[in-house]
Amino acid sequence: MLLSINWSEFWVHLFKVLAILYVITITSTVIIVILENRSPLKTISWILVLITLPVFGLITYLVFGQSFRKQKMFSLKELGDMKWLQVMSQDQKLNLYKNRWLKDERIQEKKNLMTLLLNNSKALLTGYNRVKILNDGKETFPSIFKALKKAKDHIHLEYYIIEDGELASELLSLLMNKAREGVEVRVIYDDVGSWKLSKKYVEDLKEAGVQIYAFLPVRFPILTSRVNYRNHRKIIVIDGQTAFLGGLNFADRYLYGIPEIGAWRDTHLKIAGEAASSLQIVFLIDWYFVRQEVLLDGKYLPYKKVKQKCLLQVTASGADSDWASIMQAYFLAITSAKNNVYISSPYFMPNGSILMALKTAAMSGVDVRILIPYKSDSFMTYWGTLSYVEELLEAGVKMYFYKGGFNHSKIMMVDGIMSTVGTANMDVRSFEQNFEVNALIYDEETTLELRARFLADLEDSEELNLSHWQERSKTQKIKESLARVFTPLL
Repeated sequence: MLLSINWSEFWVHLFKVLAILYVITITSTVIIVILENRSPLKTISWILVLITLPVFGLITYLVFGQSFRKQKMFSLKELGDMKWLQVMSQDQKLNLYKNRWLKDERIQEKKNLMTLLLNNSKALLTGYNRVKILNDGKETFPSIFKALKKAKDHIHLEYYIIEDGELASELLSLLMNKAREGVEVRVIYDDVGSWKLSKKYVEDLKEAGVQIYAFLPVRFPILTSRVNYRNHRKIIVIDGQTAFLGGLNFADRYLYGIPEIGAWRDTHLKIAGEAASSLQIVFLIDWYFVRQEVLLDGKYLPYKKVKQKCLLQVTASGADSDWASIMQAYFLAITSAKNNVYISSPYFMPNGSILMALKTAAMSGVDVRILIPYKSDSFMTYWGTLSYVEELLEAGVKMYFYKGGFNHSKIMMVDGIMSTVGTANMDVRSFEQNFEVNALIYDEETTLELRARFLADLEDSEELNLSHWQERSKTQKIKESLARVFTPLL
C-alpha cells in the first residue's frame, strides 16, 4: 500500500527543522565569537552580521571571520623564526643606551620606539644604509628592473599582487633570463592578491628554473578562512645587498593609474646596506613557511655596510605575530610626538587606540595632518575612511583630500627626525590580519625629503573644513555610518 504524503505539511516541517538547526548554528557561532575575546567593536560587528544577514552572514564569517592568530595554522612559520635573532635583539637592547648612533638628542628621543621594535618583532637596528625614496611607478619600476639585471647570485621577490600585463611581462622576462644564467630566483606571491595571474605565467617561470610558490593557497575559498590572512608585503632582495619595499605592486595600474580616478601616487624605497639583510630575514622566514626550506647560508645575510649612515629598523607583523608590532610602533610614534605628525594612507580606518592617539596628540598641540584620497578604488573602505573625518576635525587634526589622482602611499613622518614607509595601511586589517612589513627610519635627511614630498602633495589637495563637512547630505552620512560598522571586517 502506497503511503500518502502531504507535501505541504512535509515542506512546513522541513522548514521548521532547518530553521531550528540554523538558529542552533547561529547561536553556537555567536558564542564562539564572544569566547574569542576580540575587541568589543569587532565582536559586536560579527554578531550583527550573523544575526541580520541570514545564511550570507554565516558564510561570510566562515570565510573571513575565524581568528587563527597564534594558532596551529601558523606554527610552521613560527618554526622558521631564526633563533639567533632573539640573541641579537637582546644584545642590541642591552647596548642601545650606549649606542653611538644615539648621540643626536632628537634621535635619542626615539630610543623607546627602537626598544619597542626590538621587543615586539626582534627588529634589529642597522646603521650603515643608503636609502633612496621612489615617488611613483615611473621612478620605482625602472629602478627595480635595473637592479634585477645586475643580480649575480640570487633574487628574492615577495609580492601581494602580480597581475598579467606590461609590468608583469617585463618582470617575467627578467626573472627567466636570470634563472637561465644560473642566478637563484625565488618568488612568493599572495594567492588571493594575485588571482588574476595566469597559470601560464607561473608555469613559464618554473620551466625557466624559478622557484615560485603561492602564500596560503586558497583552492576552495568558501570552505576556508585562509582568504582572510593575506601576505600584503612587497619585498625584493638582490644578492643580499640591495632591497626594495613600499606600496607598489606589479600591476599596470600602479604605473599608469586608473582611468576613472587618475594617476597612481605611491612611495617605495630602495635600500642598500645592512637593512637589506633585515628584509632578507623577513623573506627567508616566509620562504620557510611556504617551502619548509631553511636557507641559512651566509651569502643570504651578508649585513653588507655602505659608507652612508642611516639608522633603520625593518619590522614585520602578521597573524602569526605575538604582537601587533606595526600598530604599536604607530601608536608610540604618535603619542611621543612633540611637534608634528604627518600621515598619508589610502585606506584610513584606525582602531580605537590609534584614533585616540591621533586626537590626543592634536588636542595637546601637536600639528597632526592626515592625507587621504579624494577618490578611491574601493567604495566600502572609502566610506569607512570618511566616517572618521568629523571626529578628527573636531579634535584639531588637519584632514586633506588628495585630488591629484589616487594616493596609495603608506607613510608617516614624526618631528622631522623619524619616518616610516612600508606596506601597512592605517587600518585594522593591516594591524591585525595582513602580513605586512615597514621600514622605520631615524634620519633627518630622509624624513625631511619625505615630508617635502608630503607637503607638495598637500598642494594638490583640499583641506577639509569642519562646518562645511558637517553639512554633507544625510545619505552620505548613512553610507559612512553603515561602512563604519563593518570596518573591523574589511
